[in-house]
Amino acid sequence: MSRVAPRLVAPPRPIHQLPYRITFVCTGNICRSPMAEVITRSLAGATTLDDGTSLDRHLVVSSAGTGPWHEGEPMHPSAALALERAGYGHHPHIAHHIPTAQLGHFDLIVALDRRHQQTLRGLGADPHRLFLLRSFDSDSGAAADVPDPYYGDDDMFSDCRDMIAAACHGLVGSLVAHWDTLSAV
Repeated sequence: MSRVAPRLVAPPRPIHQLPYRITFVCTGNICRSPMAEVITRSLAGATTLDDGTSLDRHLVVSSAGTGPWHEGEPMHPSAALALERAGYGHHPHIAHHIPTAQLGHFDLIVALDRRHQQTLRGLGADPHRLFLLRSFDSDSGAAADVPDPYYGDDDMFSDCRDMIAAACHGLVGSLVAHWDTLSAV
C-alpha cells in the first residue's frame, strides 16, 4: 500500500528570499544523517525548478547528532564508502550535535528514526517541522526507521544508503511541490 509523502509546512519567511533550511538528525552524526545530507544535496543539485534555477540554490542542507558522542569526528568510513560506491563522491564531514538553541533555525528537521524524533520533541522541536525521513518514501510501508548501521558490515551500510536515497527522492519531490505551490501564489 502506497502512502502519500507529508506536505511540508510553509517556512516562516518567503522561500524565494532566503534559503529553506533542512537538517537531518541521527544519533552521532557519522552514519545516517550525513548520508542523508549528501544524497539530498546531490538530488537538489540535479533538480531544476520551473523558474530555471537549481533547487540546491534555495536550500541549506546540514546534519547533526542528538548527542556529542562523535563530536569532531569524520563520517564513518563505511558510510563514506557506501556513498562513494553509489557515485556520490567524497564529502568532507565533521560530526556535531544539535544544540537546542538551533532547533528554531530550521524550516525542516528530519529524524532518521523514531527515537531521534522523540528526542527532538523533548528538546522542543516544532512538531510541524519535524518529520521522519522514511515518511517521504511511499514504498516504505509501515517501516518508519532507518536502522543504525554503525556495527554492521558494508552490505548493511549499502542497504541503509538505499533506504535513505529512496526517502530523499521523496523529500526532494515534496520540496519541488512545495516550491511550485509557493511560486503559484
